[in-house]
Amino acid sequence: MRGPRASGMLLSPDSEKTTSMTLTPRRAPRPLAAAQVPGLLRPGMNVYVAGSSGEPSTLFEVLKAQSPAAAGVHFIQFPIPPLNATDFTALTPTTRQSVFFRSPALRDAEPARLHFVPMHMRRVVDRLVAEPPDLALLQVAADADGVLRIAANADFAGAVCDNGHTRVVAALNPDLPVPRGAPSAAGRIDDLVEDLPGFVPEFPAPKIDDVAARIGAHVAGLIRDGDCLQTGIGAIPAAVLGGLSDKRDLGFHGGLIDDGVLALIECGAMTGQAKTFEARRHVAGMVLASAAAQARLAERDDVDLRGADHTHEAGIIARIDNFVSINSAVEVDVMGQINGEFAGGRQISGTGGSVDFMRAVRGSRGGRSIVALPATARGGSVSRIVERVEMVTALRTDVDLVVTEHGVADLRDRSLGERRERLAAIAAPEFRDALLKGEEL
Repeated sequence: MRGPRASGMLLSPDSEKTTSMTLTPRRAPRPLAAAQVPGLLRPGMNVYVAGSSGEPSTLFEVLKAQSPAAAGVHFIQFPIPPLNATDFTALTPTTRQSVFFRSPALRDAEPARLHFVPMHMRRVVDRLVAEPPDLALLQVAADADGVLRIAANADFAGAVCDNGHTRVVAALNPDLPVPRGAPSAAGRIDDLVEDLPGFVPEFPAPKIDDVAARIGAHVAGLIRDGDCLQTGIGAIPAAVLGGLSDKRDLGFHGGLIDDGVLALIECGAMTGQAKTFEARRHVAGMVLASAAAQARLAERDDVDLRGADHTHEAGIIARIDNFVSINSAVEVDVMGQINGEFAGGRQISGTGGSVDFMRAVRGSRGGRSIVALPATARGGSVSRIVERVEMVTALRTDVDLVVTEHGVADLRDRSLGERRERLAAIAAPEFRDALLKGEEL
């Protein structure tokens, strides 16, 4: 177990830096046994469950053991696979679930009771404020100084903790390392559950193959000293980060902080010194990392976890010069439209925060948007550069540069004809002629 339990934790607001909304004063949280949580549920109730590394997953066994209590309840979550794999609709035949991101774990859920809501990550905050849930289940942990903090996902914490309507139940995770810059739990939770086992939600390290390495090298060549980066999840972002150790004074402001970002901080390539806003601070919404990286992040004083109304907010990013958004995609068409969420006729992920960042770079002086993806799928039999995407996640006006293992297509200020030519040039060679002729692949 790490540090003191709640009785010895500091619950003063201390150096709270992360909320952008007025806090609703609360008294000290009431102790609540885990077995009592299902008793809080009522038919018709909307229940927010923190996702990603903030999910109170040890509480779910109690919910499953008392599953009839979930009858008629509507659960709301932004799940990130593979960390979040609970199908709440399985609790009872009348339980419903809304998600802002699709997970393979929900593939067998009954469609009539599982609702996918396509929504940019920044707008999820607004929805939760406008339509506050009745109950919120989230996770807290003590930082290295014993201060209780919301852990380790701040994306929507402010929206559910500070709206004045939602009853907030926090499960204490005694083993989770949390940065000192995570949101303080002081005055923001109603009930504290302490009788649950601890765990560290590790995010699996991506496997960087030759294609990802080549793409990473191309993207790394587009990064300049002093740029402020945002990266996503997967092998390509990991390969990009792994190729930047020779850069100087990089900054970071994004949705997640992982092992690759921490490695750049620790080697001195990422200092935040050149950031024109929040200089020398590394800002993210959540921690998605190995246990070892989480422990090291918890010892740092320059890492802040902030809500999506800060990390994904265009007005904030506009204050950061040379902001570079780096995201992946399922496919890109010859006009530059991006599909990042749909394949084979079905929803495989979600909009997430990629479009928030792609559009926010327009306000950043020197900002640019990069979309990186392999040129082919299914063992090379299918081109990812296509005549028309299956689903438009990002508009053709949202992206500046597209990168595959075959090179870089700069689409800025290019006509439709030029875009086709440049994108065909970075497609796999066997598909280039068809793309130039406008043939369906």
